[in-house]
Amino acid sequence: MAEPKQKSKSKKTPKKQVEKVRNLTSEDYVRLYRLMRLTREFDQGIIRLYRQSKMIGGAYSGWGNEATAVGSAYALEPQDYLYPMHRDIGAHFTRGQSAKVLMLNHLARADSPTRGVDGTGHYYDKKLRIVGNISHLAAMIPQAAGTALAAVKKKENAVVLNYIGDGGMNVGEYYEGMNLAAVWKLPFVLIIENNQYAYSTPTHLQYACESPVDRAVGYGIPGVKIDGTKILEVYDACKEAVDRARAGKGPTLIESVTMRMRGHAEHDGHEYYPKGLLEKWQAKDPIDQFEKYLVEKKILTHKLIEKISTDVKYEIEEAVEFADKSPWPNGADAELGVYAE
Repeated sequence: MAEPKQKSKSKKTPKKQVEKVRNLTSEDYVRLYRLMRLTREFDQGIIRLYRQSKMIGGAYSGWGNEATAVGSAYALEPQDYLYPMHRDIGAHFTRGQSAKVLMLNHLARADSPTRGVDGTGHYYDKKLRIVGNISHLAAMIPQAAGTALAAVKKKENAVVLNYIGDGGMNVGEYYEGMNLAAVWKLPFVLIIENNQYAYSTPTHLQYACESPVDRAVGYGIPGVKIDGTKILEVYDACKEAVDRARAGKGPTLIESVTMRMRGHAEHDGHEYYPKGLLEKWQAKDPIDQFEKYLVEKKILTHKLIEKISTDVKYEIEEAVEFADKSPWPNGADAELGVYAE
Protein backbone atom coordinates (compact mmCIF):
# COMPACT_ATOMS: atom_id res chain seq x y z
CA MET A 1 0.00 0.00 0.00
CA ALA A 2 1.49 3.34 -1.02
CA GLU A 3 2.10 5.75 1.83
CA PRO A 4 0.35 9.17 1.85
CA LYS A 5 2.34 11.64 -0.23
CA GLN A 6 3.15 15.27 0.38
CA LYS A 7 1.11 17.77 -1.63
CA SER A 8 2.61 18.21 -5.07
CA LYS A 9 4.37 21.47 -5.86
CA SER A 10 3.96 20.95 -9.61
CA LYS A 11 3.39 24.12 -11.66
CA LYS A 12 1.15 22.28 -14.09
CA THR A 13 -2.37 23.58 -14.56
CA PRO A 14 -4.46 22.12 -11.73
CA LYS A 15 -7.48 20.01 -12.43
CA LYS A 16 -11.04 21.09 -11.72
CA GLN A 17 -11.17 23.66 -8.92
CA VAL A 18 -13.88 22.86 -6.41
CA GLU A 19 -13.52 26.07 -4.39
CA LYS A 20 -11.31 28.62 -6.13
CA VAL A 21 -10.90 30.65 -2.95
CA ARG A 22 -9.24 27.63 -1.29
CA ASN A 23 -7.21 26.70 -4.36
CA LEU A 24 -8.04 23.03 -3.71
CA THR A 25 -8.69 20.56 -6.49
CA SER A 26 -11.13 17.66 -6.38
CA GLU A 27 -8.10 15.43 -5.73
CA ASP A 28 -7.30 17.50 -2.62
CA TYR A 29 -10.83 17.01 -1.35
CA VAL A 30 -10.66 13.26 -1.82
CA ARG A 31 -7.28 13.15 -0.12
CA LEU A 32 -8.63 15.11 2.85
CA TYR A 33 -11.48 12.61 3.15
CA ARG A 34 -9.13 9.63 2.87
CA LEU A 35 -6.79 11.05 5.52
CA MET A 36 -9.69 11.41 7.95
CA ARG A 37 -10.84 7.85 7.24
CA LEU A 38 -7.28 6.57 7.71
CA THR A 39 -7.04 8.43 11.02
CA ARG A 40 -10.29 6.92 12.29
CA GLU A 41 -9.21 3.43 11.23
CA PHE A 42 -5.83 3.81 12.96
CA ASP A 43 -7.68 4.99 16.05
CA GLN A 44 -9.89 1.90 16.06
CA GLY A 45 -6.84 -0.31 15.53
CA ILE A 46 -5.12 1.18 18.57
CA ILE A 47 -8.21 0.62 20.72
CA ARG A 48 -8.32 -3.05 19.66
CA LEU A 49 -4.63 -3.49 20.44
CA TYR A 50 -5.09 -1.88 23.84
CA ARG A 51 -7.91 -4.27 24.69
CA GLN A 52 -5.68 -7.15 23.58
CA SER A 53 -2.98 -5.90 26.00
CA LYS A 54 -0.58 -5.30 23.11
CA MET A 55 -0.41 -1.52 23.50
CA ILE A 56 2.42 0.10 25.43
CA GLY A 57 1.27 2.98 27.62
CA GLY A 58 -1.99 4.87 27.18
CA ALA A 59 -4.27 4.53 24.17
CA TYR A 60 -5.43 8.03 23.25
CA SER A 61 -8.31 8.39 20.85
CA GLY A 62 -8.69 11.16 18.28
CA TRP A 63 -12.26 10.20 17.45
CA GLY A 64 -14.07 13.46 16.75
CA ASN A 65 -10.83 15.38 16.19
CA GLU A 66 -10.07 14.17 12.66
CA ALA A 67 -11.16 17.35 10.89
CA THR A 68 -9.06 19.53 13.19
CA ALA A 69 -5.92 17.41 12.85
CA VAL A 70 -6.09 16.84 9.10
CA GLY A 71 -7.49 20.21 8.06
CA SER A 72 -4.90 22.20 10.01
CA ALA A 73 -1.85 20.22 8.87
CA TYR A 74 -3.02 20.38 5.25
CA ALA A 75 -2.38 24.14 5.35
CA LEU A 76 1.36 23.57 5.86
CA GLU A 77 4.19 23.49 3.33
CA PRO A 78 7.01 20.89 3.38
CA GLN A 79 9.47 23.28 5.09
CA ASP A 80 7.07 23.93 7.99
CA TYR A 81 7.23 22.33 11.43
CA LEU A 82 4.49 20.35 13.18
CA TYR A 83 4.18 20.07 16.96
CA PRO A 84 1.12 17.78 17.34
CA MET A 85 -0.64 16.50 20.45
CA HIS A 86 -1.69 12.95 21.24
CA ARG A 87 -5.10 13.34 19.50
CA ASP A 88 -3.56 14.63 16.26
CA ILE A 89 -2.57 11.39 14.52
CA GLY A 90 -4.30 12.74 11.43
CA ALA A 91 -1.75 15.56 11.31
CA HIS A 92 1.07 12.99 11.25
CA PHE A 93 -0.55 11.24 8.28
CA THR A 94 -1.14 14.55 6.51
CA ARG A 95 2.55 15.39 6.79
CA GLY A 96 3.39 12.06 5.13
CA GLN A 97 4.08 9.81 8.10
CA SER A 98 3.32 6.14 7.50
CA ALA A 99 0.94 3.96 9.48
CA LYS A 100 3.74 1.40 9.88
CA VAL A 101 6.06 3.88 11.60
CA LEU A 102 3.31 5.08 13.93
CA MET A 103 2.25 1.54 14.75
CA LEU A 104 5.86 0.51 15.50
CA ASN A 105 6.06 3.37 17.96
CA HIS A 106 2.72 2.61 19.60
CA LEU A 107 3.81 -1.00 20.08
CA ALA A 108 7.27 0.11 21.34
CA ARG A 109 9.30 -2.00 18.93
CA ALA A 110 13.06 -1.79 18.39
CA ASP A 111 12.74 -0.37 14.88
CA SER A 112 10.45 2.48 15.95
CA PRO A 113 11.65 6.11 16.04
CA THR A 114 12.04 5.88 19.83
CA ARG A 115 13.74 2.44 19.60
CA GLY A 116 11.07 0.99 21.89
CA VAL A 117 11.85 3.11 24.96
CA ASP A 118 8.70 5.18 24.52
CA GLY A 119 5.35 4.89 22.78
CA THR A 120 2.40 6.76 21.22
CA GLY A 121 3.35 9.95 19.37
CA HIS A 122 6.49 10.70 21.38
CA TYR A 123 9.00 10.83 18.55
CA TYR A 124 10.88 13.21 16.28
CA ASP A 125 11.03 12.88 12.52
CA LYS A 126 13.68 15.24 11.17
CA LYS A 127 12.77 14.65 7.52
CA LEU A 128 9.05 15.37 7.97
CA ARG A 129 9.72 18.03 10.61
CA ILE A 130 7.35 16.42 13.09
CA VAL A 131 8.23 17.04 16.74
CA GLY A 132 6.09 14.59 18.68
CA ASN A 133 4.20 15.65 21.74
CA ILE A 134 5.69 16.15 25.18
CA SER A 135 3.38 14.65 27.79
CA HIS A 136 3.38 17.94 29.71
CA LEU A 137 1.69 19.42 26.68
CA ALA A 138 2.13 23.13 27.38
CA ALA A 139 5.90 22.55 27.50
CA MET A 140 5.78 22.25 23.71
CA ILE A 141 4.77 25.90 23.29
CA PRO A 142 8.07 27.58 24.32
CA GLN A 143 9.93 24.90 22.37
CA ALA A 144 7.77 25.48 19.29
CA ALA A 145 8.24 29.24 19.63
CA GLY A 146 11.98 28.64 19.82
CA THR A 147 11.80 26.60 16.63
CA ALA A 148 9.95 29.48 14.97
CA LEU A 149 12.69 31.87 16.08
CA ALA A 150 15.37 29.53 14.72
CA ALA A 151 13.49 29.28 11.42
CA VAL A 152 13.55 33.08 11.12
CA LYS A 153 17.26 33.26 11.94
CA LYS A 154 18.01 30.55 9.38
CA LYS A 155 15.77 32.19 6.76
CA GLU A 156 13.83 28.96 6.21
CA ASN A 157 10.55 30.71 5.34
CA ALA A 158 8.94 28.16 7.67
CA VAL A 159 5.89 28.29 9.95
CA VAL A 160 5.46 26.30 13.16
CA LEU A 161 2.03 24.79 13.88
CA ASN A 162 1.40 23.75 17.47
CA TYR A 163 -1.65 22.51 19.39
CA ILE A 164 -2.78 22.75 23.00
CA GLY A 165 -5.87 21.50 24.83
CA ASP A 166 -8.41 23.50 26.78
CA GLY A 167 -6.77 22.20 29.96
CA GLY A 168 -3.13 22.57 28.92
CA MET A 169 -3.59 26.23 28.06
CA ASN A 170 -4.02 27.06 31.75
CA VAL A 171 -0.40 26.56 32.83
CA GLY A 172 2.59 28.88 32.80
CA GLU A 173 4.42 27.62 29.72
CA TYR A 174 1.41 28.51 27.58
CA TYR A 175 1.51 32.16 28.63
CA GLU A 176 5.28 32.51 28.37
CA GLY A 177 5.59 30.85 24.97
CA MET A 178 2.58 32.63 23.49
CA ASN A 179 3.74 36.02 24.75
CA LEU A 180 7.24 35.54 23.37
CA ALA A 181 5.87 34.53 19.96
CA ALA A 182 3.56 37.55 19.90
CA VAL A 183 6.16 40.12 20.99
CA TRP A 184 8.72 38.91 18.46
CA LYS A 185 6.08 38.33 15.72
CA LEU A 186 7.28 34.78 15.19
CA PRO A 187 5.84 32.57 12.41
CA PHE A 188 3.79 30.55 14.88
CA VAL A 189 0.21 29.25 14.84
CA LEU A 190 -1.35 27.74 17.96
CA ILE A 191 -4.57 25.74 17.86
CA ILE A 192 -6.58 25.32 21.05
CA GLU A 193 -8.37 21.99 20.80
CA ASN A 194 -11.41 22.80 22.89
CA ASN A 195 -12.86 19.30 23.27
CA GLN A 196 -15.01 20.10 26.31
CA TYR A 197 -12.99 18.28 29.00
CA ALA A 198 -9.50 18.37 30.50
CA TYR A 199 -9.55 14.76 31.66
CA SER A 200 -12.73 14.98 33.78
CA THR A 201 -12.84 18.77 34.26
CA PRO A 202 -15.42 20.54 32.04
CA THR A 203 -14.47 23.80 30.35
CA HIS A 204 -16.69 26.01 32.54
CA LEU A 205 -14.46 25.12 35.51
CA GLN A 206 -11.25 25.98 33.66
CA TYR A 207 -11.52 29.65 32.70
CA ALA A 208 -13.68 32.68 33.49
CA CYS A 209 -13.70 34.24 30.02
CA GLU A 210 -16.48 33.32 27.62
CA SER A 211 -14.13 31.49 25.28
CA PRO A 212 -10.41 30.63 25.53
CA VAL A 213 -9.67 32.39 22.25
CA ASP A 214 -10.65 35.65 23.98
CA ARG A 215 -7.15 35.60 25.46
CA ALA A 216 -5.65 36.46 22.06
CA VAL A 217 -6.38 40.16 22.56
CA GLY A 218 -4.09 40.15 25.60
CA TYR A 219 -1.19 39.15 23.39
CA GLY A 220 -2.12 41.62 20.65
CA ILE A 221 -2.68 38.90 18.07
CA PRO A 222 -5.71 37.69 16.06
CA GLY A 223 -7.98 35.13 17.69
CA VAL A 224 -10.24 32.94 15.56
CA LYS A 225 -12.95 30.55 16.76
CA ILE A 226 -13.98 27.74 14.40
CA ASP A 227 -16.15 24.64 14.31
CA GLY A 228 -13.53 21.91 14.60
CA THR A 229 -15.86 19.29 13.13
CA LYS A 230 -15.93 21.06 9.73
CA ILE A 231 -12.70 20.32 7.89
CA LEU A 232 -13.02 23.10 5.32
CA GLU A 233 -13.61 25.69 8.03
CA VAL A 234 -10.51 24.37 9.82
CA TYR A 235 -8.44 24.49 6.64
CA ASP A 236 -9.57 28.02 5.72
CA ALA A 237 -8.70 29.43 9.15
CA CYS A 238 -5.36 27.65 9.33
CA LYS A 239 -4.35 28.52 5.78
CA GLU A 240 -5.02 32.19 6.47
CA ALA A 241 -3.07 32.01 9.75
CA VAL A 242 -0.15 30.14 8.16
CA ASP A 243 0.02 32.60 5.25
CA ARG A 244 -0.09 35.52 7.69
CA ALA A 245 2.72 34.03 9.78
CA ARG A 246 4.84 33.34 6.71
CA ALA A 247 4.41 36.96 5.64
CA GLY A 248 6.04 38.10 8.87
CA LYS A 249 2.84 39.32 10.56
CA GLY A 250 3.18 37.10 13.61
CA PRO A 251 1.14 34.40 15.32
CA THR A 252 -2.55 33.57 15.35
CA LEU A 253 -4.50 31.83 18.10
CA ILE A 254 -7.21 29.50 16.79
CA GLU A 255 -9.85 27.82 18.94
CA SER A 256 -11.21 24.66 17.35
CA VAL A 257 -14.39 23.56 19.10
CA THR A 258 -14.73 19.77 19.05
CA MET A 259 -15.73 16.90 21.33
CA ARG A 260 -13.58 14.17 22.82
CA MET A 261 -15.73 11.18 21.90
CA ARG A 262 -13.87 8.76 24.20
CA GLY A 263 -12.42 9.19 27.66
CA HIS A 264 -9.09 10.86 28.33
CA ALA A 265 -7.59 7.52 27.31
CA GLU A 266 -9.06 4.04 26.96
CA HIS A 267 -8.66 3.34 30.68
CA ASP A 268 -11.11 6.20 31.36
CA GLY A 269 -14.77 5.22 30.99
CA HIS A 270 -15.91 8.91 30.89
CA GLU A 271 -18.81 8.22 33.28
CA TYR A 272 -18.74 11.94 34.11
CA TYR A 273 -20.15 12.89 30.67
CA PRO A 274 -23.73 14.19 30.98
CA LYS A 275 -26.41 12.00 29.44
CA GLY A 276 -27.01 12.78 25.79
CA LEU A 277 -23.75 14.70 25.26
CA LEU A 278 -22.10 12.13 23.01
CA GLU A 279 -25.28 11.63 20.98
CA LYS A 280 -25.41 15.39 20.35
CA TRP A 281 -21.86 15.46 19.04
CA GLN A 282 -22.16 12.20 17.13
CA ALA A 283 -24.68 13.97 14.91
CA LYS A 284 -21.81 16.33 13.97
CA ASP A 285 -19.31 13.57 13.18
CA PRO A 286 -16.61 15.26 11.03
CA ILE A 287 -16.20 12.35 8.61
CA ASP A 288 -19.93 11.92 8.05
CA GLN A 289 -20.33 15.66 7.46
CA PHE A 290 -17.56 15.84 4.89
CA GLU A 291 -18.66 12.67 3.15
CA LYS A 292 -22.17 14.05 2.73
CA TYR A 293 -20.77 17.31 1.36
CA LEU A 294 -18.53 15.56 -1.17
CA VAL A 295 -21.32 13.28 -2.35
CA GLU A 296 -23.59 16.29 -2.85
CA LYS A 297 -20.82 18.02 -4.82
CA LYS A 298 -20.41 14.84 -6.90
CA ILE A 299 -16.75 14.58 -5.87
CA LEU A 300 -17.27 11.29 -4.06
CA THR A 301 -19.25 8.35 -5.38
CA HIS A 302 -20.46 5.42 -3.31
CA LYS A 303 -18.05 3.22 -5.24
CA LEU A 304 -15.10 5.45 -4.34
CA ILE A 305 -16.21 5.60 -0.71
CA GLU A 306 -16.23 1.80 -0.58
CA LYS A 307 -12.77 1.64 -2.19
CA ILE A 308 -11.30 4.15 0.28
CA SER A 309 -12.86 2.25 3.18
CA THR A 310 -11.32 -1.02 1.97
CA ASP A 311 -7.94 0.59 1.31
CA VAL A 312 -7.55 2.24 4.71
CA LYS A 313 -8.63 -0.91 6.56
CA TYR A 314 -6.04 -2.89 4.64
CA GLU A 315 -3.38 -0.24 5.30
CA ILE A 316 -3.96 -0.35 9.06
CA GLU A 317 -4.21 -4.14 9.18
CA GLU A 318 -0.92 -4.35 7.29
CA ALA A 319 0.69 -1.88 9.71
CA VAL A 320 -0.53 -3.84 12.74
CA GLU A 321 0.77 -7.11 11.34
CA PHE A 322 4.10 -5.51 10.44
CA ALA A 323 4.57 -3.97 13.89
CA ASP A 324 3.37 -7.06 15.76
CA LYS A 325 6.01 -9.18 14.00
CA SER A 326 8.79 -6.64 14.54
CA PRO A 327 11.41 -7.32 17.25
CA TRP A 328 11.25 -6.02 20.77
CA PRO A 329 14.13 -3.80 21.91
CA ASN A 330 17.12 -5.27 23.67
CA GLY A 331 16.88 -4.59 27.41
CA ALA A 332 20.45 -3.35 27.54
CA ASP A 333 19.59 -0.63 25.03
CA ALA A 334 17.47 1.15 27.65
CA GLU A 335 20.59 2.99 28.78
CA LEU A 336 21.34 4.37 25.31
CA GLY A 337 20.67 8.04 24.77
CA VAL A 338 19.98 8.79 28.44
CA TYR A 339 23.06 10.98 28.77
CA ALA A 340 24.98 13.03 26.23
CA GLU A 341 28.30 11.51 25.30
